[in-house]
Amino acid sequence: MSQNPALPLPLLSVRQLALSFGGLKAIVDLSLDVYAGEVLAIIGPNGAGKTSLLNTVTGVFGPSAGSIHFKGQDMTQVPRHRVAHLGLARTFQNIELFEAATVMDNLLLGRHRFDHGRWWQQLLRTPAVTRLEEAARAEVEAVIEFLDLSPWRHALIAGLPYGVRKVVELGRALCARPELLFLDEPASGLNPEETRELAFWIDDIRSELGITVVMVEHDMSLVNAVADRVICMAQGRLLAQGTPAQVQSDPAVVAAYLGA
Repeated sequence: MSQNPALPLPLLSVRQLALSFGGLKAIVDLSLDVYAGEVLAIIGPNGAGKTSLLNTVTGVFGPSAGSIHFKGQDMTQVPRHRVAHLGLARTFQNIELFEAATVMDNLLLGRHRFDHGRWWQQLLRTPAVTRLEEAARAEVEAVIEFLDLSPWRHALIAGLPYGVRKVVELGRALCARPELLFLDEPASGLNPEETRELAFWIDDIRSELGITVVMVEHDMSLVNAVADRVICMAQGRLLAQGTPAQVQSDPAVVAAYLGA
């Protein structure tokens, strides 16, 4: 597909993507672009293929057909453990944290893609390793301040409220210093006040940290507050795209959610 010269080159380009599990088609002939500096929301009814799309782009699943390019690189050829090294990070529908570890320790795990020194330097605790560890902690402290996590810095995850755990998982993704951040239902389980705070953070992630955001979300109040563009999926296909108002008023989208 040729690129419209009036548009910038996409940061992420998905073309004719398909994903099947046996006879179940989770994604069908899906094409979309994500542009640097935007917040793109992906909406759709349950079973539409939204999370399957995130899983395929981030290497959890291999596509059955189609192409995925991030900054021009073919992501279908990138091993899963190398995805974060390219500048992609994500959160999950179900919180994936180490409950017996502290907030600080969980956030430090987000720094795994960066240099930690050679194995023998780590064994001997050389000055070079000490400097790398200090730099990693400084990065984590900046994220803690950014997300107002200071009161829980040394608290165990197991003792934290659900809303705080969601913020910690977001923070761990930010510690990887991504260029493109995927959020899988970030408002799920949050109360209205926590959702409003999340909207401010997503806006700051884009404006202050310069990170492009793609989020799968059901909460339309959050979508309306932060999304520049919206894509609606249904039965694994792209159903509509445009501004939040355009997509929500599309008859096909209304039919997909409410029934024709």
